[in-house]
Amino acid sequence: MMFVREESEEDLREPEPWRIKHKEHGGLKKVNQEILFLNEVKEKYQCQEVRNVTAGERSVSCSIPKTEVKRSFSCFECGNIYKQKEGLKKHMIIHSGEKPFTCSQCGKTFTCNENLKNHMLNHAGIKPFICSQCGKSFTQKRQLKDHMHIHTSEKPFTCSQCGKTFTRKTNLKKHMLIHYGVKPFTCSQCGKSFTQKGHLKNHLVTHSSEKPFSCCQCGNTFTRKTHLENHMLIHAGIKPFPCSQCGKSFTRKAYLEIHMLSHAG
Repeated sequence: MMFVREESEEDLREPEPWRIKHKEHGGLKKVNQEILFLNEVKEKYQCQEVRNVTAGERSVSCSIPKTEVKRSFSCFECGNIYKQKEGLKKHMIIHSGEKPFTCSQCGKTFTCNENLKNHMLNHAGIKPFICSQCGKSFTQKRQLKDHMHIHTSEKPFTCSQCGKTFTRKTNLKKHMLIHYGVKPFTCSQCGKSFTQKGHLKNHLVTHSSEKPFSCCQCGNTFTRKTHLENHMLIHAGIKPFPCSQCGKSFTRKAYLEIHMLSHAG
C-alpha cells in the first residue's frame, strides 16, 4: 500500500509576490535551466497517472513517448519560442553578445555559422534569388521575399505605437527605436546620436565634405546614395510624383509638396 502525504494549507499557499519580485536574476536563470533539464527527462518517458478505482490508490506507469506530443522551448530573456532545443541554444548567443564566426574577407562577425555563409555570398558575387518583376537579385531567399512587398505595395508590419506600416520586419524594429528613445550610434565628431548605423554613416559625410557618389551621365556628385538615385530620375525622365490638382509630375516628393503650396493660395 502506498502512503501519500496530505498537502497542508502551507503547501497550497501561493508564493508571496515580493519573494518572486526580489529573486536574483541568477536564480531565475538557474530555475529555467532546471526546467530545460526536466523537459529533457519528459522527452524520454511520458508518465501517465492511472487511478485504481477499486483499491482507491494511485499508481504511476511509464511508457514510450508519443510521437504526437509537441513541445516548445522558451527564452527566459525575451520570451521567443522555439520548436527545438538547438534553436534556443543558438538564439541565446544573441543575448550573450558573442559573435564567434568571423568573415575572413572583411572581418565582420556573426552569431551563427549560417549567417556567415550567407554573408560570404556577397564577396563571391553569388545572388541566386532573382525578382521576377524587376530582375533585382539577392543572396538570400528571405531578402527576395521582403523585396516583393515593394511591388505589391503591401506593408504587413505595423507599429503598435503610431500605426506606421512597413514592408519589412527589420524596418519596423529599427523604427521602434525612435519610440524607445534608443540612439546607439553616436558621431565621434559632434556627439549627435542616431537610431541606425546608416544614418550615422550619412551624417559623417557632412564633416568631411566628401561627395563619394557621382552621376555617370553628367558628373554631378552627391553626399548620399539616395540623392544620386533621385538625381538619376532626371536623366531617365521618370517623374513618379504627380500633382492631383493639375497633373504636373515631379521627380521627388519634396518638389511635389512645394508645388502643392501654389494651389493652396
